[in-house]
Amino acid sequence: MKKTILFLCGFILAYSSQAQENRLFPQQPNTSEIYHNIERLGFLGTALYVAAHPDDENTRLISYLSNHRMARTAYLSLTRGDGGQNLIGPQLREQLGMIRTQELLEARNIDGGEQFFTRANDFGYSKHPDETFDIWDKEQVLDDVIKVIREFKPDVIINRFNHRTPGTTHGHHTGSAMISMEAFDKAASNYKVPGLNLEPWKTDRLFFNTSWWFYGSRDAFAKADKTNLLELTSGEYYPWIGKSNGEIAALSRSEHKSQGFGSSGARDSQTEYLEYLKGSFPEDKEDLFSGINTTWSRVKGGDKIQDQLTKVIAGYDFYDPEASLTRLIQLHEMISELEDDHWKPIKLKELEQIILDIHGIYLSATTNSKLATAGEELAVAIEFTNRSCLNMDVEFIGDASLTIENPKITVDSKASNRVSAQLRIPSDVASTTPYYLVQQGTLGMYAVPNTHQIGNPELPLEFGGYAIIDIDGLKIKKPFKVHFKTTDPVRGEIHEPLNIVPAIAVSIQNPVYIFKNSEAQQIPITVKAHQDTNAGTVELCGPNDWNITPNKTTLPAMKKGEVITYNFTVIPPKGASRGLVSGLVKIGDQSYTKEVISIDYDHIPDQQLLRNNEAQVVQPGLQNTAQTVAYINGAGDDVATAIEAIGSKVFRFNPDEVPADLSKYDAVMVGIRAFNVAPTEMAALQQSLDEYVKNGGTLIMQYNTSRRISPDALGPLSITLSRKRVTDENATVTILNPKHPLLSTPNQITDADFENWVQERGLYFPTEWDSAFTPLLGMNDKGEEMTKGSLIVANYGKGHVVYTGLSLFRELPAGVSGAYRLLANMISLGTHGTKINTTELQRF
Repeated sequence: MKKTILFLCGFILAYSSQAQENRLFPQQPNTSEIYHNIERLGFLGTALYVAAHPDDENTRLISYLSNHRMARTAYLSLTRGDGGQNLIGPQLREQLGMIRTQELLEARNIDGGEQFFTRANDFGYSKHPDETFDIWDKEQVLDDVIKVIREFKPDVIINRFNHRTPGTTHGHHTGSAMISMEAFDKAASNYKVPGLNLEPWKTDRLFFNTSWWFYGSRDAFAKADKTNLLELTSGEYYPWIGKSNGEIAALSRSEHKSQGFGSSGARDSQTEYLEYLKGSFPEDKEDLFSGINTTWSRVKGGDKIQDQLTKVIAGYDFYDPEASLTRLIQLHEMISELEDDHWKPIKLKELEQIILDIHGIYLSATTNSKLATAGEELAVAIEFTNRSCLNMDVEFIGDASLTIENPKITVDSKASNRVSAQLRIPSDVASTTPYYLVQQGTLGMYAVPNTHQIGNPELPLEFGGYAIIDIDGLKIKKPFKVHFKTTDPVRGEIHEPLNIVPAIAVSIQNPVYIFKNSEAQQIPITVKAHQDTNAGTVELCGPNDWNITPNKTTLPAMKKGEVITYNFTVIPPKGASRGLVSGLVKIGDQSYTKEVISIDYDHIPDQQLLRNNEAQVVQPGLQNTAQTVAYINGAGDDVATAIEAIGSKVFRFNPDEVPADLSKYDAVMVGIRAFNVAPTEMAALQQSLDEYVKNGGTLIMQYNTSRRISPDALGPLSITLSRKRVTDENATVTILNPKHPLLSTPNQITDADFENWVQERGLYFPTEWDSAFTPLLGMNDKGEEMTKGSLIVANYGKGHVVYTGLSLFRELPAGVSGAYRLLANMISLGTHGTKINTTELQRF
């Protein structure tokens, strides 16, 4: 009978945890995973992988190190990927960086690694590390890497990129390897990182994770000298989770959804190559840790730990994990007695989690409010579930803001207890926003005054406490954080962060307002109350030479959740002008100017950004003759909104929704990367687009990447894309034909229209095109030949085909006047009846 009871107790843990976890709602490990975690207790080795961006990391190698070698493994991404493109939505710059930070955390949640960052900002593509270091503060980035090395204490460091080939790839890539090379030595020296008191740490060895593509071809790689190369077989199958290493790596990489990196898992054997760079050379070229002591004997008094762990592993019963409890508690006592400040706390934390997992312990503290304000009180439910065969005494201890009604309880076997608590948000608490965005940084660096925060992907949730759980005499302290919980009718149980918001949030509907000459335009300000408020005033502040009415208006007392929108009439000055407007709410002696931006995607926890509400007002002095424009959505951009801002009526379509008859539209514009993200649907549109242009329409295609795009895929005429780009946003632009209708009607494009651009000129320019095309602009980065593929136009039948790699998707939301004037000319091209004289243009 006893055996049957033990079998049942063990059986409740023997379910699969292959479903993807939410970091706020982790799955309980099954009995095989618990056994694997016990095995991990015996490996005391650490690996740090270093590269530049989210998605640069080799998830196969990280998974191999974490799951096969059972090493403590982390990825250090120097940036958060702010400068990339977004395949899933319109967020760019810091909002994209927030998304990609979370995607990296979700990836590590799958492959078993940890995640770190530096203060470096991804400012966009850089062609050389010299330029990268000019924009980054190299010494600060180096300090950040040294900080991570000294705190994480890796035995091996692995660079993703080659430090010896500057100028051959992204400057951030090469720069990350160059900084890692320098940090390897400097972290071991007596160098003091400003503001920190960290002991030197000597990493044993440094590698470069090379592959055949770094050699140019597989044939060149096969012939290369491999004396200093390690070959690691990373295609292991892990029966404890039912997946191969390649499958785990693919799931991890597929978390980079904003970059379109969904991957299919490889189930066969994979080989990883590591080139030795510095430190001690491995004794075994198939083992990057060989010659490094990764056993308990590296810790003083640790030999006895390994003996006890061996007994635990040998006696583990997969049907009754609780049978290992006595030996695990003994192991806990033995580790606790060690004199060690590094591995001791790491392994105790792992061991305590194993003991909790064996007993099926679930602990959470949730509220039904997703948002809260300073001074507000929230009801919190603390749930403790004990799925073991033991009764447990539990004591809950909250932080200063959390009052727990019944802090000491006994939880019976196979039972759940719920304890009520009250969370009082402190009156001086700051609203939730990423710690690295609280202060204004520079183009190349985030501002993080608190040096101890540097390196963290994010800060822990604000409020919570811990439970002291008595398991057969062993008291384990388990922390918890208060967060939001709800049940979605489609997704089921949802756990999200609890975010703190200001009492009043102020927002302006659009980021940019474009004015035509001196015509008035209304700008709406939306005021949202996150708590009950008294009456006050609301006003729109702007440049002195812009006329804004009314000066201010009365804001009535508002109830929590109430939203009121006010329209202000704005008249621009007569000449070209550009400035900022912002909403201001005053209630008593309190002023409110902050906008709350929520970023909500199913694959990551909800994110919140707090920033000053503002919008650009631009009087570019433009004319636009296009009445109607069809916009075919691509990977995500706000260009359609910009077209509406200059007076055209926009009809938005997904690629599979485009009507067969497009004749009523003055122009059809295709969103960024549409041919990349919807190749089948765009191919199906070719015939109708062809007919539309032949009959007099204007087809405008924005940039696509060169990957898997054939020359005949982009519209009715052949276009061959490349990876050419101009990364200097201030690079000189040569207007090749100023009289061309696209550059002269209805707005004359001049050099002034290429001032104040942001991040870059453009990307993925064509290098070859049908002879019907005429290039209109020439540009280049310093030291390079001029490229003429940024803007090309052709007659086709009665209409026009335009292809542009110019970064309109960045420039338009940034309020760049010249980008709007150029956009107006593009969509107006077919409305003024001008037929391009290609013979005349051949001279240019």
